[in-house]
Amino acid sequence: MQILWDLKKATVKQVMDGFRDSKPAYTTVATVLKVLEKKKIISHRSFGNTHVFYPLLSKKEYTRDQFGFLLKNYFNGSFPKMATFFAKENNLSINELEEMIKIAEQELKKDEEHE
Repeated sequence: MQILWDLKKATVKQVMDGFRDSKPAYTTVATVLKVLEKKKIISHRSFGNTHVFYPLLSKKEYTRDQFGFLLKNYFNGSFPKMATFFAKENNLSINELEEMIKIAEQELKKDEEHE
């Protein structure tokens, strides 16, 4: 998805070319794109035999949906449980947690100002 978000629209070959290190097989990329299309995350336009794929969801929308799913299904809807899990898994210090709170407060203030 990151490659498609960066390119805005791309053929299977262009998505393949977006991989830096080992490039997956053409059929693998095509299959993943078809799965994403079935999930209504991307769509395509046809030009002859060529399909040009494009995202239907922005990265922000996709991230929000994925985190919502994760929060609901793995942490019973509890954000504090999810945050605690990630803090423990990443060995965050108290200073780093305080920095996260400060950043969250700043982001919430920005959202309030734009309403």
